[in-house]
Amino acid sequence: MKKAIIRTGAKQYVVTVGQVLAVELLNTDDKTVTWQPLLVIDDKKTKVGKPLIKDSIVKAEILEASFKEDKIISIRYKAKKRLHKRRGHRQQKTLVKIVEIT
Repeated sequence: MKKAIIRTGAKQYVVTVGQVLAVELLNTDDKTVTWQPLLVIDDKKTKVGKPLIKDSIVKAEILEASFKEDKIISIRYKAKKRLHKRRGHRQQKTLVKIVEIT
């Protein structure tokens, strides 16, 4: 089974063929996305990029272009000072399915 490490946004993901994952929002109108991997692991071979592998590609299809994650709530509180603030944030994500690792 092939595995690859890709970088999108500010994060790195370990992906396999058929995997569905939510990545940071991708601003594209296409239905497919390609990445150059940082590392590819085959059954017996491992390719390491410096920083990317030039002859390998990870292809993915976009299942859902934009959706919001669950709300993350952060609270700031100071005891005996009557100070408490509450904030919420919902990150926008893109849902992709990994189709091919070459």
